[in-house]
Amino acid sequence: MFKKILIANRGEIALRVIRTCREMGIKTVAVYSTADSESLHVKFADEAVCIGPPPSNLSYLKMSNIIAAAEITNADAIHPGYGFLSENAKFSKICQEHGIKFIGASPEMIEKMGDKATAKATMKAAGVPCVPGSEGILEDFAQAKKVAKEIGYPVMMKATAGGGGKGMRAIWKEEELEKAWESARQEAAASFGNDGMYMEKLIEEPRHIEIQVVGDSYGKACHLSERDCSVQRRHQKLTEETPSPFMTDELRTKMGEAAVKAAEYISYEGAGTVEFLVDKHRNFYFMEMNTRIQVEHPITEQVIDYDLIREQILVAAGVPISGKNYLPQLHSIECRINAEDPYNDFRPSPGKITVLHAPGGHGVRLDTHVYAGYTIPPNYDSMIAKLITTAQTRGEAINKMKRALDEFVIEGIKTTIPFHRQLMDEPDYVEGNYTTKFMESFKMKEV
Repeated sequence: MFKKILIANRGEIALRVIRTCREMGIKTVAVYSTADSESLHVKFADEAVCIGPPPSNLSYLKMSNIIAAAEITNADAIHPGYGFLSENAKFSKICQEHGIKFIGASPEMIEKMGDKATAKATMKAAGVPCVPGSEGILEDFAQAKKVAKEIGYPVMMKATAGGGGKGMRAIWKEEELEKAWESARQEAAASFGNDGMYMEKLIEEPRHIEIQVVGDSYGKACHLSERDCSVQRRHQKLTEETPSPFMTDELRTKMGEAAVKAAEYISYEGAGTVEFLVDKHRNFYFMEMNTRIQVEHPITEQVIDYDLIREQILVAAGVPISGKNYLPQLHSIECRINAEDPYNDFRPSPGKITVLHAPGGHGVRLDTHVYAGYTIPPNYDSMIAKLITTAQTRGEAINKMKRALDEFVIEGIKTTIPFHRQLMDEPDYVEGNYTTKFMESFKMKEV
């Protein structure tokens, strides 16, 4: 087992990893930029190393600084959390070369699943259902036009190196294609340094449902059931729940089997997520695979009583998994609390938190790195907390979330707490009747 793990991340996910390491008797090293020196993850780790100034490219993305921090503290493993370097094949390889265990996917695995066009081809070969579309990356506009005609409009253009909704365009008719082709490629080149595009049939009224998987170094994989992540804004998830209100036992079995098949086909090691689009007829199609822990992992932990970070560490240390598939025993909902103004188009709201009162009580979990007096820097993702409620039924989990949101007081900045409170009263949400288009018609009510 590892003696010391460096967490190459910040905020609540870094604190989350530190807590599990402490329970396992493993020493921890926090890294931080000068903007994060007062973050709880820095205070709670056994050691902390400053790795640079606030800009990510000079700190959390600076591989040489992170490796140096691991070497001077004698860390024998690095946990990358999510975001930043968590799905960076080069960083995974550098860790290997320095004799430091990367608690995540191998460089080969990240390369295979990180490029969306390659991932789709791999999943097709594995027999996992995929959305009809182009065979690999589109060569030019003429091919894009040809593929769109073959699969039929509407279509979705996607950047092969994409993420966070960048380089994605929905095209409803042929006249819109050329403009979308140009703008998507420019955005992809600017965001990822790669303007490669592929095309898929646009699935109408889709649900975004993902399956949590864990694979070990002996070729065995299991699934831990689904999460419904359909409530999104600009392709960024806002809230998640498990089990999905759209799920049936038959669909869960099929999707679980497909996810395990996908993981075992590529001999996947570690915690990962196989993401699917599910149409209104409950046909499901592979979308992508995230080769890391997800932001929304706590809801899975809550409904099956399972520490996913602990499992990641055990698998990385060579411990075999049981191979058992898990089904949700309870219902859990997560609301992402962001430092944003929901009444002003979710404009970021960094600054000093003057007052913070955390909700509590039975079935309430709060993952956060902030506190009263903490200043949220403007340099990073605006998520400052994850509020999770768990109960016997979906209705009880929603009522518990309402109560917890009412208790959650943050002053000094704007947050998305009012948005989530209104969401919990929205009839379509309460009835479980939502798709990825939900936010297009949702409007905040002034109070």
